[in-house]
Amino acid sequence: MRGFKKYLLVEFKLFQREPEALFFTLIFPLILLFVFGSIYGNQPTPFFGGRGSVDVSVPAYISIIICITGFMNIPVSVAYEREKGILKRLRATPIQPQTILTGWITMYFVVTMLGALLLIGAGKIFYNLRFDGNVVNFFIAFTLSTISFLSLGFMIASLAPTGRTASIMGTIIFFPMMFLSGATFPLQMMPETVRQISRLLPMTYMVQLLQGLWFGELWVEHLKEVIILAGILLVSALVAAKTFRWE
Repeated sequence: MRGFKKYLLVEFKLFQREPEALFFTLIFPLILLFVFGSIYGNQPTPFFGGRGSVDVSVPAYISIIICITGFMNIPVSVAYEREKGILKRLRATPIQPQTILTGWITMYFVVTMLGALLLIGAGKIFYNLRFDGNVVNFFIAFTLSTISFLSLGFMIASLAPTGRTASIMGTIIFFPMMFLSGATFPLQMMPETVRQISRLLPMTYMVQLLQGLWFGELWVEHLKEVIILAGILLVSALVAAKTFRWE
């Protein structure tokens, strides 16, 4: 436990030295909130079922934070550490591989949750954000979504030969999903062709699950999303375990 705490502290310090990661995880979602919030406000409208634009957008923006961590932060960080020989040296220390993996997951989960809390706080303060769900249920949905996409991030990091490749792979995957999954613009506003494409994207199911639990819908209404996210977690974790390289 002592080794875990020290390693976790080191990872937090390293993350703080990455301005790009800090910006996209903590600041970029707030920019989206303020830009679109200033345009559309948060007045209830029949188009969103009696909810405001911000009410619908915040859980979707939380999915963006999760995706940024999974597709941009983890692959680049892990791949660069392997490329620079840091993972090889860590493997030679008394710290167990399980401790290193747990440290990574814990650190990125906490950072993702911090970004979500900042977004929720800003939405509440500036736009009277409404939450109709159950806090525990939403946290469980958030945890499932985050762990699933963290696993995808580790899979990309395992497959990418270099940090540059990991960055390119993460960017290519992330940005189309952000715009086509309903995370940036609600799918209700999209043409049918885009909606059909969105059904092929894992981020779409995370957005739908987080929005549904945010609105107070029941788990039984989102079994499809839960199964898909659990499947993503299982498959990506297995692939990452089989292909992960320390050097």
